[in-house]
Amino acid sequence: MDGSLYDLYEKDFYAWTQKQAALLRAGKLSEIDIAHLAEEIDSMGRSEKRELISRLTILLLHLLKWEHQPERRGASWDATIAVQRDDIADLLADNPSLRAGLDAALGSAYRKAALMAVAETGLARGRFPEACPWDVGEVLG
Repeated sequence: MDGSLYDLYEKDFYAWTQKQAALLRAGKLSEIDIAHLAEEIDSMGRSEKRELISRLTILLLHLLKWEHQPERRGASWDATIAVQRDDIADLLADNPSLRAGLDAALGSAYRKAALMAVAETGLARGRFPEACPWDVGEVLG
């Protein structure tokens, strides 16, 4: 790899991505910044996993609030639950291999959701189970 590609990666990421795409389309594989390209592809995969955990966290937070504050249930919480379930279904349809890690993602998301539920509801941490009380099927509805 020549120094100019490395400089471009460091100084103008967007221009670097456009250059890499053009090189791939032209079949100029020997000119591609392979190390950085591999890093970015790996990062894209991690990003999809982070999105799954983020969406699960929001969904679980609202399920916890729904269960522990029935007097505060409303259309907004119901809509958030429905939208997150729909978005998660879309994400899993686009990335079926994420299903293999759903149990681990659920555990990670639940830990965050329980902490957020304490902050948002004012209820004691002990009111919420240590582990997710629902299985993946129940969470995804």
